[in-house]
Amino acid sequence: MGKEYRVRCKELDAEGRGIVEFNGRKFALEGLLPGELATMELVYRAKETGARLCRVLEPVADRVEPECPVFDKCGGCQLLHMSVEAQKVFKQRLCEGLLGGFGKVRPILTAENPKNYRNKVHAAFARKRVDGGVSGGKGKSFEHRNKSGKFGTAGRSKIISGIFEEESHRVIETTDCLIQDARTAEYLRTVRKLMQETHTEPYNEDTGRGTIRYVFLRIGRKSGEVLMALVTGTPEFPAKAKFAAEIKKKHPEIVTLIQNINPQKNSMVLGKKETVLYGTGYITDTLCGHTFRISANSFYQVNSEQTEVLYKMAVELAKITKEDTVIDAYCGIGTISLMAADYAGKVIGVEVNAQAVKDAKENAKRNHCTNVEFVCQDAGEFMREQAKKGTAPQVVIMDPPRAGSDDAFLNALVTMAPERVVYISCNPETQARDLKKLTVKGYKVEVIQPVDLFPGTKHCECIVLLTK
Repeated sequence: MGKEYRVRCKELDAEGRGIVEFNGRKFALEGLLPGELATMELVYRAKETGARLCRVLEPVADRVEPECPVFDKCGGCQLLHMSVEAQKVFKQRLCEGLLGGFGKVRPILTAENPKNYRNKVHAAFARKRVDGGVSGGKGKSFEHRNKSGKFGTAGRSKIISGIFEEESHRVIETTDCLIQDARTAEYLRTVRKLMQETHTEPYNEDTGRGTIRYVFLRIGRKSGEVLMALVTGTPEFPAKAKFAAEIKKKHPEIVTLIQNINPQKNSMVLGKKETVLYGTGYITDTLCGHTFRISANSFYQVNSEQTEVLYKMAVELAKITKEDTVIDAYCGIGTISLMAADYAGKVIGVEVNAQAVKDAKENAKRNHCTNVEFVCQDAGEFMREQAKKGTAPQVVIMDPPRAGSDDAFLNALVTMAPERVVYISCNPETQARDLKKLTVKGYKVEVIQPVDLFPGTKHCECIVLLTK
């Protein structure tokens, strides 16, 4: 431990970190709340000096004890030390700070149940030494061969699953998670047990040894169906038949099991190649009265209950009529498209992910929607082409990734000049950037509605209605 300095927190930044001043400089401390007196130590890095929270000396009433035992290591949830009401205030102020210049921000719509809401889960695997060291993912390997020629541990370690420590590839062991679907822990226990029984090792990026890299789950909150993908570092998976038989027997709700192959050294969980070990390769679930087919690589919001709130509000704000043509950009598997189709004359969904478009087309058939079509294309390219053709939709609904939309998309949107634009964003910062571009080209912000899809984390969704 270095020397500790007393500081008092003034405010939170957009990441939920406490901002303090020391010797004329500002530092962001994870886990510190406004008004709290604490001690920190300086952390010297190659190009800058940072700081780390040591102790909270005077806690405020908004502080709660995090229920998660790895909250300070994992980094997946940033706000578990804040009360539910304090989280609500933080996200409301965040949206007001970023979007308040465009108009009044409505009160945020919060979740009734802030726990166990994630219907999409992934876990990384590694070996943990009895002395606490971890191998797997990235890092020094301590694997050795046993008498059978398999990689083993001779009782010196165990297979663990969990989440990567923030800004690292070190696996933090978790046996349960406050925000993941409660069934996840049981499924991961089964996989770890099968790995031990079949001498199937965690994949190590550095050595190229081992097999299982991640387990990826999609869980139908209403259907109860579960998709499991065993993500391997190479195509070789000698024990796959054993895994398939045991998982199907022990967990019949896991209706499909996939081997996904991801040999890349990056942060992506799923690779591009997969083999269905049993089942159809997808699950179904119901959202806003429609049934959807969901594959491993398809986009589907992680909080089903709050997604219904989000999408119903978006369609309501769009005020769609049977005379309207609607473009649903970044449409994924067609969730919003099919909801809009209930009210519109015609809906065109565009999405760059080919598997998602395949699912969307199947979903249209499944829900007997004949007034919707789906196009597999980059949203910006599609909009430019349609603008040149003179396509004139009355409504455009857009739900881009965190990076927001590019200028090509926004310029084409302005050329098309739809009467109403509903912009859904998981990143109010890039949404604010894009709104600035649209409002200087003839659009006015009418409604700003935040929705909390991610309790316990710094993230927040926001719907904005613009009119021409």
